[in-house]
Amino acid sequence: MRHGLWALALVVGLAQATPLRSTLDDQKALAVTVYNGDLALVKDTRQVELPAGQSVLELRDVSAQMRPETALLRVADGKPITLLEQNFDFDLLTPAKLLEKYVGREVRVLRTNPTSGADTSETATVLATGDGVVLKIGDRIETGLPGRLVFDAVPDNLRDRPTLAVSLDSAGAGQRALELSYLTGGLTWQADYVAELAADEKNLALSGWVTLTNRSGTAYRNARLQLVAGDVNRVRPAMARGMVMAEVAAKADAGAMQEESLLDYHLYTLGRPTTLADQQTKQVALLSAPTVQVSKEYRLAGAEYYYTAQAGEIGRALKVAVLLQVANTKAAGLGLPLPAGVVRVYQRDASGGVQFVGEDRIDHTPENETAQIKLGDAFDVTARKTQTDFKALAAGKDDRPQFESAYKIELKNAKKTPVTVTVLEPVPGDWQVLESNLPPDKADAHTARWRVTVPAGGGQTLTYRVRVRF
Repeated sequence: MRHGLWALALVVGLAQATPLRSTLDDQKALAVTVYNGDLALVKDTRQVELPAGQSVLELRDVSAQMRPETALLRVADGKPITLLEQNFDFDLLTPAKLLEKYVGREVRVLRTNPTSGADTSETATVLATGDGVVLKIGDRIETGLPGRLVFDAVPDNLRDRPTLAVSLDSAGAGQRALELSYLTGGLTWQADYVAELAADEKNLALSGWVTLTNRSGTAYRNARLQLVAGDVNRVRPAMARGMVMAEVAAKADAGAMQEESLLDYHLYTLGRPTTLADQQTKQVALLSAPTVQVSKEYRLAGAEYYYTAQAGEIGRALKVAVLLQVANTKAAGLGLPLPAGVVRVYQRDASGGVQFVGEDRIDHTPENETAQIKLGDAFDVTARKTQTDFKALAAGKDDRPQFESAYKIELKNAKKTPVTVTVLEPVPGDWQVLESNLPPDKADAHTARWRVTVPAGGGQTLTYRVRVRF
């Protein structure tokens, strides 16, 4: 019982003591590691003068989206300290918040006489601030703001900056280097790529940029910046505090990124310190590959439902997709781990002007894998698919239903050069191509594939019959 009373008295005594305050001026080193999925690790080292014994240290300008349960304060040098308690104050000072904290308390209402300019003052009690302020002034109730409100002080639990208040016990007095590390939301990054496709469409020049966005509620000055590409497993909280979304202008900043492996992820380190201002988007150069070999593919993809029912339409016009296949190999001019991001592709027209020709999102692409970029749908290469026959067959000995259907795909090419169209048909169940005027192959267990050459200014027709069993 005595021990409990002593602990309570200690906490009360610390709360009443004048706290020490540490700002960004005390910051000696800062490192920020940003992960995919709105997560960052901040390591903030500050030089602070501590007295011997118990004190309260307020670490200001931390992230407003700090996860306080992840905060760790340790002594980088000097005598040890013992942590007793920590409080994260993220309820920031605004006119609305100040008024809300004064519910049930008195404020002064100042009114200015429009003729004389003289101020008159009345004492009012704040009754409510829900959908508007409700005040009791003397024996009357007023809504709205009848004048300027004057507050006696700012409540202790309302901060002008996000603050982590730490109660600690120092073994001795003097300057200490304290490192605060914590996980936070509000810092995100993504890779953005810009590619210029050559006129012969056989190679492209690729530039990669890291786009960082800081909505965490504080700035990170002269920080050592690192980025982790990969999907780090996280325990998701049942509810999370919302973050303020805002449109911000992008700023370009060239710099060299060094890449290394980290467990089963990839770590990118900027070779110089950089500053991330609050509510800012910044771009940093990631990679540059002046000549990357690519191959263009025209692809026509079908759907499974064709093979289990009779199609209602006589002939259906289908879009032929245009894709670029990028082999991420050194032999092809690349061979780098590519973080997930959006690739925007441009090409020069006959007059030399650069035109946008499409964009697509790629997943994390390790070395020696292939990235696929869909540019859009072809204008000059068209397709029409017709179901020419469909019948349900008698069930086999195993009572499994069977269907047989036949199709005609008409491909036309208005370009001045021949093209090859890859036709992919996802076929469900156990299936067999019974007839085909062009040789098929199996792309995988459930996909039939044809590569159809269509002459310049002409057409080609693919006909086939398939039997499926479920």
